[in-house]
Amino acid sequence: MKTLSTRLLLFFLTAISRLSWKNLYKLSDIFRFLIFDIGHYRKEVIFSNLRNSFPTYNDDTIACIARRYYRNFTDIIFETIKLRSVSKNDLLGRFELETELLDYYYAQQKNVVVVSGHLGNWEMLNLFASAKLSYQIVVVYHELANEIFEDWFKKVRTKFGTEMVPMKEAMVRAMAPREKPFLFVLVNDQSPSPDKAYWTNFLNQDTGIFRGGELIAKRLNAPVLYMGILRDEHKRGHYRSYFKLITENPKQEPTNMILQSQIEYLEEDIKRQPDNWLWSHRRWKHSRPQNLPPFQLRQDTKSE
Repeated sequence: MKTLSTRLLLFFLTAISRLSWKNLYKLSDIFRFLIFDIGHYRKEVIFSNLRNSFPTYNDDTIACIARRYYRNFTDIIFETIKLRSVSKNDLLGRFELETELLDYYYAQQKNVVVVSGHLGNWEMLNLFASAKLSYQIVVVYHELANEIFEDWFKKVRTKFGTEMVPMKEAMVRAMAPREKPFLFVLVNDQSPSPDKAYWTNFLNQDTGIFRGGELIAKRLNAPVLYMGILRDEHKRGHYRSYFKLITENPKQEPTNMILQSQIEYLEEDIKRQPDNWLWSHRRWKHSRPQNLPPFQLRQDTKSE
């Protein structure tokens, strides 16, 4: 019975994916009203995250950011559903991507590690990148528990050639040989295990950061870029993405310097468009442990 209901839901989602963008956003507005205005979905989490991150903002400003976030959140859901049926040409018209750094390294046939956060529609950018770029796109992700849902979403994510890598296989798959240079993409602003994370200050709070991106970058010794995603304020469902160089020689960088640079760039983007980040995630559910070992802190000397 559970399998049948899952298949019926996916049939319904596939039908939604064939709607025009205009009708899709009408559904998004209805869904936003139902889950936020009526259901108050994670309202306490969202407002707590915003107040702690922006302690100088008054209640009206926080409420305004939250309202804009609600629409951003449901738009991302329906845009991601749309990806099931979107054409390549349609998708290519919805992103502006600065490619100068990528073109530079591709000309040298270099692999690149890309670190980012949950800004804008990261799922749409994944698909756009595989349709637009010459690189092989390799994305680290969390597998879904439901196998039928996992299969449906994996087909969406890989329709233009992206290689999806489960997080538990990230290090091994990063070292696998490929026929052409690849971008190894990690969206690593979730909440990691506190005894394994790098701890720093992010948005005015003690915050643990997944260390896998830096460990993989050092193993590959590939250039590391931060990827920002900004929402177009005037055209709904349109985005701009850009890259900043963090380092060309990860092995020579002090421990956790790469992560610190990433988190500072990410904080700048969040402050620029505060409704464009994933505020409904329980990002700060873990407390910073006492007496952290050196590998969980930023070092001032080069890594060995």
